[in-house]
Amino acid sequence: MTLKLTRRTLMALSVAALATPAFAQDTIALRMSTPASETDQRSVALAEVFAPAVAGFATYQPHYNASLIAQNSELEAIASGDLEMSIASAQELAQFFPEFSIFATGYVHQSAEHQVAVFNDPLMDPFKKTVEDELGIKLLSVMYLGQRHVNLRQTKEELTVTTPADLAGVNLRMPGTDAWQFLGKALGANPTPMAFTEIYTALQTGSVDGQDNPLPTVVDAKFYEVTNQVALTGHLVDLNYIAFSKAVWDGLSPEQQAIVQTAADAAAQSGREKQLAKEQELVSFLEEQGMEIYAPDLDAFRTHVQEQYVGSEFAASWPDGVLDKINALGN
Repeated sequence: MTLKLTRRTLMALSVAALATPAFAQDTIALRMSTPASETDQRSVALAEVFAPAVAGFATYQPHYNASLIAQNSELEAIASGDLEMSIASAQELAQFFPEFSIFATGYVHQSAEHQVAVFNDPLMDPFKKTVEDELGIKLLSVMYLGQRHVNLRQTKEELTVTTPADLAGVNLRMPGTDAWQFLGKALGANPTPMAFTEIYTALQTGSVDGQDNPLPTVVDAKFYEVTNQVALTGHLVDLNYIAFSKAVWDGLSPEQQAIVQTAADAAAQSGREKQLAKEQELVSFLEEQGMEIYAPDLDAFRTHVQEQYVGSEFAASWPDGVLDKINALGN
């Protein structure tokens, strides 16, 4: 099925969903499907902040570990009226609307705060409108997922990463898709595709020099046992959107809509604060394990990486001027 056909089909499904009441007037069932676990910061924030806030007129029904809807099928389920909520990535949305790939690109977002500024800026209005019109989905708020950094076997004395030039010749494990491999090259490294389950042994044996992941992954996978440093490149500030059925939204009163929006923003803020705190705690933990944690020249990395994207096939779908507007909202 082509992307064009998928978009047309989903638009038809969303129109049908909009024409059919999704709930009884007294109680609204808000089923939320996510591949994340119950203890994930995003899941916790929605359960502890969003659910109580809407309890006066809705029941929040979370389903974790993709137990209700298969991962990457949530958007179609909302469009067809079979689901009310999900936590959607920019990568997922880019499967239907290629212009969303800009929000999954290296050094486009500079921080968690920058993500919020971008999401709330008028530059996002056409993106949000497209998702509403063609999928029947309202993007309520943006949730912070974490920052990916460069994690290396070499000590800082052996290799100090200050600019992309310092990563020349470094075999850096990156996920295997073309987009991830392109990002690895843009960082200045020699990207090496490899399954996640093989990373620890590859680092241990020296088959690769390093890998890129958020700090929680470095800790959870015990990569700190076989590496010596983390350069806080922050090359991808990852995000999710709280996706909400437009059919359900349109059936709410203005007062209820305001409550849902406020609840979503509050949940996103709660999850953001907890995730940032966790990342800071992990810096201390990794330093206690003997790792060297430091920040390179982020301006040099950002400039170099964005130069690689401009004019590439990955930027072909980006609306003119949007990257400049996003950059202007940063530091």
